[in-house]
Amino acid sequence: MTIEAIQEGDPSEHFSMFSSQTAKIKYSYNKIREVKSHRVGELFSAYRDILWDDGRHKYNVSSFIGEIDEILLGERFSAFDQSTLDNLIGTLRQRGNSNATINRKMAALSKLLRKAYKMGDIHSLPEFRRQKERAGRIRFLERSEEAQLFAAIKSRSEDAYRLSVFLVDTGCRLGEALGLIWNDIQEHRVSFWITKSGRSRTIPMTERVKEVIKLPPSEGRRPKGPFTKLSQAQFRAIWNDAKAEVGLGADDQVVPHILRHTCASRLVQGGIDIRRVQMWLGHQTLSMTMRYAHLATNDLDGCVVVLETPRGEGPSVESSAFASPLTTVSAAAPTKKGEAASKPAKAPRKSSKAK
Repeated sequence: MTIEAIQEGDPSEHFSMFSSQTAKIKYSYNKIREVKSHRVGELFSAYRDILWDDGRHKYNVSSFIGEIDEILLGERFSAFDQSTLDNLIGTLRQRGNSNATINRKMAALSKLLRKAYKMGDIHSLPEFRRQKERAGRIRFLERSEEAQLFAAIKSRSEDAYRLSVFLVDTGCRLGEALGLIWNDIQEHRVSFWITKSGRSRTIPMTERVKEVIKLPPSEGRRPKGPFTKLSQAQFRAIWNDAKAEVGLGADDQVVPHILRHTCASRLVQGGIDIRRVQMWLGHQTLSMTMRYAHLATNDLDGCVVVLETPRGEGPSVESSAFASPLTTVSAAAPTKKGEAASKPAKAPRKSSKAK
């Protein structure tokens, strides 16, 4: 707008326009200035019940945020800049965290900071870059390792032994087992309602599981569930002592979660198809279950048989680790009593015309 245009117009209009612009600038300045500084732990306390459902995942997130707050030395901030995030990731890597673990911790932090930004608690967000993950070898227990480890656990705690058997035969997560109540066990089946994937599932019990969920006779009130007398910390302490006794103390992959891997591996190696393994474990996506697919090595032998069989002489359908659980083999139609199993082919009819 030129000076001449301003001079020709109504002075009151120009004053109103400049006053409005000044008010907007002042409001924006005050909005930034009034943003308070917060600790990561304080933000988590404010929004954890809004962002995360109760369960094992929320427990893990609480641990992640607690570690992040400790690394940041409880620093208060109103803007979480990129250098702070990069230093945080560097510290986690120095502590031995894998890229996969760092990604899980950063996912929790990102979710929390986005909520804080939306609510006006902070006024800037860093760029979260996903760390490249490598597909590592999945460790599972051999039968002999299981026997030795479980014997050492049983010598320390009968309850911890019962829980270990339950975990390896159901493949459930530790938090799912500890949260079970008696109403979750009906008709030789167990239901998991609060799960990491957010979906419930019901699976049948093995004979071993049926035995270990029976509490030994004792005086006093019956506990709320089969494993509620144990806490995660207590079980992990017993586990670590037992694995050190049997010579597995140096193997950092031998943690309670290995029992879930062991269950999945045995199902796949036993010929159970991937879809049913997914349903058994409660995986949200099939890609999570496909980590175990390489264990079905014998399944590839059937491919050679199919390729080497002449067309029209295909082999009978066999179970496959990749088959659909709805796939069934059609049975041959039963023959009538006295009817031959196979009839000889009829000779072609001769022509009635004489040559």
